[in-house]
Amino acid sequence: MAVFLALILGSLAARVLGWLGVDYVDGWPQAIAVGLAVMFTMTGVAHFVGLRRDMIAIVPPRLTAFPSLRSPQSAAAQLVTITGVLELLGAVGLLYPPTRVAAAVCLFLLMLVMFPANVHAARMPNPPKSMTSRLSVRTAEEVVYLAAAVVVAVCGG
Repeated sequence: MAVFLALILGSLAARVLGWLGVDYVDGWPQAIAVGLAVMFTMTGVAHFVGLRRDMIAIVPPRLTAFPSLRSPQSAAAQLVTITGVLELLGAVGLLYPPTRVAAAVCLFLLMLVMFPANVHAARMPNPPKSMTSRLSVRTAEEVVYLAAAVVVAVCGG
């Protein structure tokens, strides 16, 4: 829920600044880009501190089963690190107008690729406490996040 609120409150705060005359956020697509940047900064940081262990635990086993010199746990940690870096880079890209559309498209694709981890977490018999949302809630939130990225990608240039 905190991630959802970050998107909504970040977007609203940015839009209020636009109404107060800040040209950088003079429309909803720009304000939503700021809200998404807040959201992805929050989730990107969580890949490294706070929820890292929980995120590693929800990586679907099939993503760590490929032949590797690393253990499945190590492969899962590596995937969490990579996705965290991508989220943080995407957040920065959303804030820089020349890269905003590309960042929104890339983050849209990243969200689609990462959603199976949320499905896996929702179906785990004993998921980490931070990952206990029902699949219907996770899916509804994901639709909102994807829609926000589409708004920025289509209208936010």
